Amino acid sequence: MEIMCLTAEHFAPFGDVIAVPTVNGRHDAGAALSSARAQARPVLTLSQRDPVALPLLVRQMERHRFSSQSFIPLAPARFLVLVAPHAAAGGPDMAQARAFLGAPGQGVTYRADVWHHPMAVLDAPARFAVLMWQDDTADDEEFVDVVPFTLDTLPS
Repeated sequence: MEIMCLTAEHFAPFGDVIAVPTVNGRHDAGAALSSARAQARPVLTLSQRDPVALPLLVRQMERHRFSSQSFIPLAPARFLVLVAPHAAAGGPDMAQARAFLGAPGQGVTYRADVWHHPMAVLDAPARFAVLMWQDDTADDEEFVDVVPFTLDTLPS
């Protein structure tokens, strides 16, 4: 699978790209935030991820059926984003999966019901603020195993 550079245009079917501002002022990044459950509350967590080596063996995908999920960088880092739409038969449609390379200063908001691989960073440990909605039910998140494959070629 080809890994593309993360751009707003290419990522639009799956969510929004968050860009750290480079000029003074307030920059609204909240348009993509959503929850389809009135009883769910916003939850902010902090996550550290140690770097992974390529090739990355992909075995599992996850989704948040009713909530967007945002990864906001707390320090510059390169990271891999693997996403797939929900298949009509259930689970991720891996034939339609796309892989992206996030650059330092970028983050992502996955739309509700978008399958994604757990966060995988390159080069050095990275930290993210993670925002999503939860109501402490099984519907908060779902994990499924997929036919294993590797991601190994970064864009130049």
